[in-house]
Amino acid sequence: MKNLIEDIMPTKDATDMKYSRLNESHQFTDLQFKTREPKVPIKAILTAFFMFISGSCMIIIGALLYTGHIDAQYSDRMWPLFILGSLLFLPGFYHVRIAYYAWRKYEGFSFDDIPTDD
Repeated sequence: MKNLIEDIMPTKDATDMKYSRLNESHQFTDLQFKTREPKVPIKAILTAFFMFISGSCMIIIGALLYTGHIDAQYSDRMWPLFILGSLLFLPGFYHVRIAYYAWRKYEGFSFDDIPTDD
């Protein structure tokens, strides 16, 4: 019978668990409301940074095509560069800004605000 219980509910060593004794008069402890430091989503930040940089480059190249600094034979590619550049730039800038503010520990910003694939 004892082996069956141990198979269903394996026991852990009590040294790696953190316990706190409850007072008889209180139902809650401060440990219940303590939050852990969020993990830094490196892959999501690198993806956002890549989107920010590539979107910026596409917008700059589109602007150079529009102003005529790049040969006019490529002017038909101006609008796709503007559109794709904007679609990459906006979310990239938004998430890089959140990552920067969370890194600088501005109030109201956290690494939990950045979506991840986990």
